[in-house]
Amino acid sequence: MTTMQGVVLPGNRQLEMREFPVPEPGHGQVLIRMKASSLCGSDLRAIYRPTEQGSGPEAYKGVIAGHEPCGQIEQVGPGVKRFKNGDRVIVYHIYGCGVCHDCRGGWMISCSAPERGGYGWQLDGGHADFILADERVLVALPDELSYVDGAMVACGFGTSFAACKRAGVSGRDRVLITGMGPVGLGTALLCKALGAEVVGVEAVSERCELARQLGIETVVTPGEGALAALLDHTNGHGFEVAIDCSGNGAARHLCLEAAREWGRLVYVGEGGTVSFEPSPLLIHKQLTLHGSWVCSIVQMEELVENLVRWQLHPEVTVTHRFSLAEARQAYETFDSGRTGKVAIVWE
Repeated sequence: MTTMQGVVLPGNRQLEMREFPVPEPGHGQVLIRMKASSLCGSDLRAIYRPTEQGSGPEAYKGVIAGHEPCGQIEQVGPGVKRFKNGDRVIVYHIYGCGVCHDCRGGWMISCSAPERGGYGWQLDGGHADFILADERVLVALPDELSYVDGAMVACGFGTSFAACKRAGVSGRDRVLITGMGPVGLGTALLCKALGAEVVGVEAVSERCELARQLGIETVVTPGEGALAALLDHTNGHGFEVAIDCSGNGAARHLCLEAAREWGRLVYVGEGGTVSFEPSPLLIHKQLTLHGSWVCSIVQMEELVENLVRWQLHPEVTVTHRFSLAEARQAYETFDSGRTGKVAIVWE
């Protein structure tokens, strides 16, 4: 039996390399040779850092980690209709039942059936040489995009795009983005591609510098004076759109304070909490507040098409690349909170 090495995250900032059999595709499944598997902040928060498994929003089952997989089809199983050997594909990282209302709309992330599973959470993910995936969760990767681009679409940029669509971002908007980590950077680049003016808020100097290098000219330091600086930037009007990508309570509150009347807000960053007075900050300002969780597979296909049209490559936010054998170093580096996106690459 052919075997492969795969990354397992037992918790408490530990990482193990274990041996797994290379799977055989069953009906409707494909075996994908991995080319890129990027790291996600939700894996840090809910799997890598906790001292107990299952302490995240979904129970981690000790499977191969990594829910941002992208690669090339090595083998197709019986019943596969669209894809073939050699095709370049992105894996939408949630497998749903396929027949509920949410799945029929492409929102497998919201499937509540018992068989729902996340790659890298309950199903083996992308931190191995191969991943087994169902054909219905695949998105074709155009030749114009790299495998690293595709891996980032699988979750991070997909999450950013869903938030942009939820807020209806356009060239009419000034957009405030709190938290310029990988999701915040992706959101900022997509908002600019949609024609909006973007202002960021970030405390980490390395991430502020990366944002500026990527064309986000105004990045404000949080804390005392931040709100005044933001309002001054808008001539006192506030922002038509504010998107929190940090999960930080003060940042979420700042979005409410800095939003223009009738503005649209989106909370994307996971974890944390927030407390605010609804009357002056939400009701009297007539704001619309959305929660946005990942994207649908239909939105992911739309995003891929737009990235080609805009000539926008998500991999520009990658600051560190590692081989699979260097996965421990990859997670330790990403856990520092001072990087852009971190990716495991095979070529």
